[in-house]
Amino acid sequence: MAELRSSGWPGLTVRNVARRAGVAPATAYTYFASREHLVTEVFWQRIRSLGTAPVAPGSTAAERVTAALAPVLDLVAGEPELSAACTVAMLSEDPEVRRVRDEIGAHWSMRIREAVARDANDAQVLTIESAFSGLLLRAGMGHMPYGDLPACIAEVAAVTFPNPQGTR
Repeated sequence: MAELRSSGWPGLTVRNVARRAGVAPATAYTYFASREHLVTEVFWQRIRSLGTAPVAPGSTAAERVTAALAPVLDLVAGEPELSAACTVAMLSEDPEVRRVRDEIGAHWSMRIREAVARDANDAQVLTIESAFSGLLLRAGMGHMPYGDLPACIAEVAAVTFPNPQGTR
């Protein structure tokens, strides 16, 4: 993260990260196939370490899914350099990036499915997943601030789960 903060995405190299970490570039490349892979792995490690937001008893499906995604949204808002780099890195066709990207997507899906449990159908879950990914991409492209994401996902959740029972 220190190297990403100082050099930004355009200047980030595995070689420079290795130098900052005090290891040989060959050692770094043993673990990371590319800078895209490195950034995606760092993001994945951060996501895996996130807890869950508290949810009040009797919360609606919209409130629960918004709370479930809040820690991820706090992460991307709090680490804008990492988030912007991930916008580019995670779109890579590098097989290692693809593998990690699939793990991240499965984790987001699990967060959403656990939050809405039996109050949602597959189409509603897909709607939230698609909106979440799209909003992250939109912020990563600079079309909106990362800080606006929580309100946007709350709006999407409210439209997706319009009544207090969380079903249509």
